[in-house]
Amino acid sequence: MVQGGFKRAAILGAGNGAHAFAAHLGMLGVEVNIYNKFPEELAAIRERGAVEAEGALEGVGPVNKATTDIAEAVAGAEVILVVVPAFAHRFMAEALAPHLVDGQVITLHPGRTGGALEFARVLEERGVKARVMIAEAQTLLYACRISGPARVSVKGMKREVAVAAFPARDTGAVLERLRPVLPQFIPAANVMETSLDNIGAVFHPATVLLNTGRIEGKVSFKFYVDGMTETVTKTLAKIDGERVAVARALGLEMETAADWLRRVYGSRGETLHELLHNTRAYQEIAGPTSMQVRYVLEDIPTGLVPIASLGESLGVATPACRTMVDLACLLYDRDFWAEGRTVQNLGLAGLNREEMLQFVTEGFRR
Repeated sequence: MVQGGFKRAAILGAGNGAHAFAAHLGMLGVEVNIYNKFPEELAAIRERGAVEAEGALEGVGPVNKATTDIAEAVAGAEVILVVVPAFAHRFMAEALAPHLVDGQVITLHPGRTGGALEFARVLEERGVKARVMIAEAQTLLYACRISGPARVSVKGMKREVAVAAFPARDTGAVLERLRPVLPQFIPAANVMETSLDNIGAVFHPATVLLNTGRIEGKVSFKFYVDGMTETVTKTLAKIDGERVAVARALGLEMETAADWLRRVYGSRGETLHELLHNTRAYQEIAGPTSMQVRYVLEDIPTGLVPIASLGESLGVATPACRTMVDLACLLYDRDFWAEGRTVQNLGLAGLNREEMLQFVTEGFRR
């Protein structure tokens, strides 16, 4: 049992990452409750009373409760981990709002771009008075996939994952709660840093869109190996360059996706193409079998759209990001620009660089 930190956690979600967190925290001696609105996705966990991990993380983590009642799940929880696709953050915030109590820490895994800002805005709109802290992780701690009923295959676990609270003055207190249990979490300057360090927005949507024929043709392929050809990775590198440029306009020096792979996974290579192909944790991850995949449905509206929106607000051109969003709108016959996170719906419209940084440091103006 880990000493200090937290002893009771609620995990909101029942997908790949939620399974990995449940197994890991349960193995560490944390009392874990899991919430999901779909009972069929909880049935195996409820029956077994645990989640088993295999691969880079091995063992069985007991689960105290697996429930469709969010109030039951979060009652007594010191930390609430929101582990769902980012397009479900608003739903989770609305569902959670009536049940929060003073002292709870809410963490998004990951926040993608603007997750903590959106979550806090929903709680503010719902009139939540409980004194809670809200934070987002830059990425998911695990490379993982559900491998069977109440079972998860963990392909790899990142050495470090940056976390920031909104407002940033709460980051230290959040990490004091998290790090005794999960020491991989390290501080980021603010949620602009974690939001613009959204590596999923770089890797995922363009790779899906540029492999549409392969996916709709039901061709089996490895996403990070076969799907990321030299030409595709050149596109990813351009998207990454725009992301870094938007961050620089805010005074944030972000590492490139290539340097992130070297640091987090110890990958080797000179080019992004070489690094991705040499990342062990990615080798066996299969490509999607349908275009209805979160790599687009999540990473376009909560990744590329807000990056492009921030770029426009700060005077930074983002043609590669915009091209991918426009292509997704065309292929899916949806207006992702209207659906996605923007400076308008994140509360950043009309703010200059200094005002944005002050906002994410100090929080809402009362």
